[in-house]
Amino acid sequence: MFKLNDSEKNELVAKCDHLNLLKFSSQCPYVFTEQGVAMLSSVLRSDTAIKVSVQIMTAFVLMRKFISTNVRIFERLDYVERKQIEYDKNFEKIFDALETHEPKQGIFYDGQVFDAYKFVSDLIKTAKSSIILIDNYVDDSVLTLFTKKHAKVSVTIYTKITQQLRLDLKKYNKQYSHIEIKEFSKSHDRFLIIDNQIYHIGASLKDLGKRWFAFSKLDLDLNYLLKQLN
Repeated sequence: MFKLNDSEKNELVAKCDHLNLLKFSSQCPYVFTEQGVAMLSSVLRSDTAIKVSVQIMTAFVLMRKFISTNVRIFERLDYVERKQIEYDKNFEKIFDALETHEPKQGIFYDGQVFDAYKFVSDLIKTAKSSIILIDNYVDDSVLTLFTKKHAKVSVTIYTKITQQLRLDLKKYNKQYSHIEIKEFSKSHDRFLIIDNQIYHIGASLKDLGKRWFAFSKLDLDLNYLLKQLN
């Protein structure tokens, strides 16, 4: 005889409707093994006790017979389940690869405002730890893009700081996770750094889709680039 734990008690209640009231009990019940029932039946001599013991022993016998008869089926089901887990893992890898795949280069044409906006927005959503934007012309529309990021992702913007941008950023930081802004005017082009990936963006983020612009994913030394910002 042994005592069930909470998890085992809940499983018992879920499988046996006539034990439904047991789920309201603060105590876990004691249960018998097959050998325990056999020992108990040798001690209890009442008609009811003997009848219940016989029923329980019969159930154990039938259960053994069922398991031995269907052991091949159980082995096959176990094999199928293990293969299914392998397939699921492979599918997860494929789906993850598809979700994280980003084009390495391309062009957005005049009027593709939403497409360009969605492209940059999706890039921001992929960030896991940090985002760095180098862009001389930043306004509140660019700050709005960063509401798409995960809360724990840090953002640093290198740009020309105007009085209006200071005010917009102050209001942004009161509501959303903090964005750090640094004065920088040495760059003619725009760069968006998502974690360890560097993207060259041909237009300021506030002007996405208003005119033709190209983008490309750069395979460069990130540490060297970051050193040039200081």
